[in-house]
Amino acid sequence: MNLRQALAHARSTLADSNIEDATLEGELLLRYILEMDRAKLYADLDINLSPEQEKALNESLKRRKRGEPTPYITGHREFYGLDFIVNRNVLIPRPETELLVELAIKAARGNGVKEIADIGTGCGAIAISLAINLPQVTVYATDISPAALAVAYANCERHGVIDRVVLRHGDLLEPLKKPVDMIVANLPYVRQRDLMKNTPLSYEPALALNGGTSGLDRIRTLCQQAGTRLNKPRYLILEIGEGQAKEVQAILRKTFPEALIEVHKDLAGIERAISLCLT
Repeated sequence: MNLRQALAHARSTLADSNIEDATLEGELLLRYILEMDRAKLYADLDINLSPEQEKALNESLKRRKRGEPTPYITGHREFYGLDFIVNRNVLIPRPETELLVELAIKAARGNGVKEIADIGTGCGAIAISLAINLPQVTVYATDISPAALAVAYANCERHGVIDRVVLRHGDLLEPLKKPVDMIVANLPYVRQRDLMKNTPLSYEPALALNGGTSGLDRIRTLCQQAGTRLNKPRYLILEIGEGQAKEVQAILRKTFPEALIEVHKDLAGIERAISLCLT
């Protein structure tokens, strides 16, 4: 089997199993097996796979057909133009979460923001993206999971920001030793009953997904804590689930009655983030 045939085989196998984006995912799995970038793959389509490579490709396709997400198979995920190490100890970064990074960068530039806290950092995608794009900023990245922080540390080393991303273990804002200028958080917001369904989410850590009965348990606690953990001007940016905007706005209004609170839609038109500014 040459690379052209292997690529067609990977794509058709995933398409037959109703895998969304089978064309892209088939290519990603093949490139992972071959340790080959996209340009080289398409330049060498007539080269034959070894028997070991064919076996490895078929094993990866079987894993994907069973529902295991491709990033857990390959150990990598792109986010905000950067490549991140991921495993089953961390949530897979989503494209919609890039909205948080964009909002944070926009708010930070020119407003004297020097310290940002990324709460529930997981693999460190948000914290590292901010550190790279805001070289004047120190980012405190907290997580309750030591295993997740180990992945974040590896990614900080990978991207050369270990000196400006300070990893701290603990629950929500408790690890912060002093107030910061901005808090950014993509906390669990999936309702507990929805996690019981057999979906790709079942492969990801429940700790990073389970938002309790309403989906807002962790967000509510963070908002309550934030009143004493933010400098002035204060910025708080949260990712939320579909249909949660009004309730989260009400939660924030209790702690910050005079704040400017805005809802932001993602590229799909879904209300995906809420930003708060209190000067």
